[in-house]
Amino acid sequence: MAKEVVRCAWAGIDPKMCHYHDTEWGVPIHDSRSLWEKLVLDGFQAGLSWKTILHKRDAFREAFDEFDPSIIVRYGKRDVNRLMANAGIIRSASKIAATIGNARAFLDMQEAGEDFADFVWDIAGGKPLRNGWTSTAQVPAQTESSVAMSKALKQRGFKFVGPVIVYAWMQATGMVNDHVQGCFRYKKV
Repeated sequence: MAKEVVRCAWAGIDPKMCHYHDTEWGVPIHDSRSLWEKLVLDGFQAGLSWKTILHKRDAFREAFDEFDPSIIVRYGKRDVNRLMANAGIIRSASKIAATIGNARAFLDMQEAGEDFADFVWDIAGGKPLRNGWTSTAQVPAQTESSVAMSKALKQRGFKFVGPVIVYAWMQATGMVNDHVQGCFRYKKV
């Protein structure tokens, strides 16, 4: 008889969520553009569930030109109207405006010779922090590290990067390993 796979409780039984948990969540990302895309998606998650965003991720990628900041930074009123009419994504004017502004902040860093991945990983301590939670109820919504990261991102002009959003992003991108100890992924990431 096959042994049951034990996952973090938040993954639930939704196949897409389980796949995301099993293959992506908590795996360290060091590519600047991939980190930026995930930060944007976590900003869209504000007030919603990750499941909602995950099920719309492909539509987001298509609607936002594969999250190419050099394209998004040039979005004008017509693009905003197009996005606001797209039922495949979260239609929030403030989150769309933040995405355009965050593309500018990302590119400003790049133009100044500052690599986004190096910048955020430096604030995170340079390597993944491995926590040892035994239950998802123990996992904090934010930490001192996410508060510092949020502040640094805001100083660079980023929006929708509060400490709670940033902590979820840090978990998702592997800066923090918050798989619970009983989860089969805990020792793997």
